[in-house]
Amino acid sequence: MSALAPYVGKVIVVVTSDGRLFTGVLQGYDQTTNIILESAKERVITPDAPTEILDLGLYLLRGESVALCGLVDDEIDSQIDWEKVRGLRLGETKSLGR
Repeated sequence: MSALAPYVGKVIVVVTSDGRLFTGVLQGYDQTTNIILESAKERVITPDAPTEILDLGLYLLRGESVALCGLVDDEIDSQIDWEKVRGLRLGETKSLGR
């Protein structure tokens, strides 16, 4: 069983290896961690402007670009005023290979 199985049908957050931040309902995944998100949004956080939230709809993230996944706590997430959030973009991750 994949570690993602309990997350199917739930809102998750995905951080990609290039530092992008996505949320959406996990609809599916495969053995290479390709992820299908429904009602996907990308949160673009910058130091000088309000967080931009891009509505993406149904979205596929390639497994090779997925750095981490986690459940979104809806109660906490709904209390955040994303327009006030500022910050630097996350740095890229590096693959150490296998």
